[in-house]
Amino acid sequence: MKKIITFIVFGFLTKALFQSVTAAEVSAGNPAPLFTLTAMDGKVFELSSRKGQWTVLYFYPKAETPGCTKQACAFRDNIKKIRNLGAEVFGVSINSVKEQADFAKNHNLNFVLLADERGKVTELYGTKMPLVNFSKRWTFIIDPNLIIRDIDKDVDPIKDADRVAEKIVELKAK
Repeated sequence: MKKIITFIVFGFLTKALFQSVTAAEVSAGNPAPLFTLTAMDGKVFELSSRKGQWTVLYFYPKAETPGCTKQACAFRDNIKKIRNLGAEVFGVSINSVKEQADFAKNHNLNFVLLADERGKVTELYGTKMPLVNFSKRWTFIIDPNLIIRDIDKDVDPIKDADRVAEKIVELKAK
């Protein structure tokens, strides 16, 4: 009986540790939290500069890992379709600027990667995994008024870019 109780308690504690709790839940319909990060080319990126344009922020765990590479390459291969919809894609992870630059170079990425080295933006958007210095794989679509219009928290790395394009078409039709 003691083993069963220990197992149940351990299960609840493990679940609690791996669920993200944020001070303010980021949700569709709310203004996108503004931030400033360094891009892979060393330039400063401010989300506020995207006012008037559709923006896709996709958060991913770590550059050069299999799922993250598949997702980045899918965005690379679909970037024209997304740009033709008036949107731009930005990948965000807790990698360094150099790691982001190397990742982009190694895979011929044709969009900007942002380095959230301290994890502040991943925390702000609620994507930071507890206990580890990685982001969850979530994708946000932000409208020209900097309002979050869609959040995908169950991202398929291979299908994310196609889903984003389809969702932007749907959102623009509303």
